[in-house]
Amino acid sequence: MTYYRTIRLSRVIFRYKLVFLFSLITICAGCSTPYKNSLPPDLAEHIEPVLMFPRIKKDPDSFKGKLVILGGQILAAKRLEDRTQLRILQLPLINEEEPTTELTQSEGRFIAEQQKFLDPATVPPGSRITLVGELSGSVQQSLDEDIYTYPTLLIKHFKIWPAYTSESHRYGPYPPPFFYPYAYPYWGGYGRFYPSYPFGYW
Repeated sequence: MTYYRTIRLSRVIFRYKLVFLFSLITICAGCSTPYKNSLPPDLAEHIEPVLMFPRIKKDPDSFKGKLVILGGQILAAKRLEDRTQLRILQLPLINEEEPTTELTQSEGRFIAEQQKFLDPATVPPGSRITLVGELSGSVQQSLDEDIYTYPTLLIKHFKIWPAYTSESHRYGPYPPPFFYPYAYPYWGGYGRFYPSYPFGYW
C-alpha cells in the first residue's frame, strides 16, 4: 500500500515540475523578445540599419531626418519647457538590441529628446535604454574642461531595460518589460554592473 502511495506522490510531483518548467520557458521567451519586434511596422521599415554611431558622430548634421536604433546608459535626464532631454553614454547593442553593460565599449555620447511628457525621475542615471530616434543634428556643450559635440535625436520609441541585480540571478528572469509609448516601462534599481561615474569624454 505504501509503495503505491509513493508512486502516486512521485507522479504528482513530476506533474508540478512540468508545469513549473513550461512556465519558466514561457517567461524566458517573453524576456527575449527582440526590441525590433515591439516597433510599429510603419516605424520599423524606415530605420537605417547600416547607419552606425561612429559614422553619425563624425558628421551628425549630414544625417538629419534619418531614423536609427541606438542604445546606451543614461547619464542625466533634464526636464525643459517643452521636452525632456536625455544625455546618454552610447553602448553597442548585443542580444535582442539590448545595450551591453561593458562601459569601456562606448564610442561616445549623444543627446535624445522626448517631446511628450517624460518625468526625469522615471529614467534615472544608470538606466540602460534602446531607442529609435530621428537624427536632428548636433549641439555643443561643455564637458569637464572641453567642448563636446553631441549628436542629437528626437525619440520616436524607446525601451528601458531591467537592471541586473544579484536577486535577479537568484530568482530568475524578470517578466517582459513594457514599451513606450504603449505603457510605462520597467525601471529597476542600480545593478552590480553599474559603477560610479568616472566616465571620461570622447
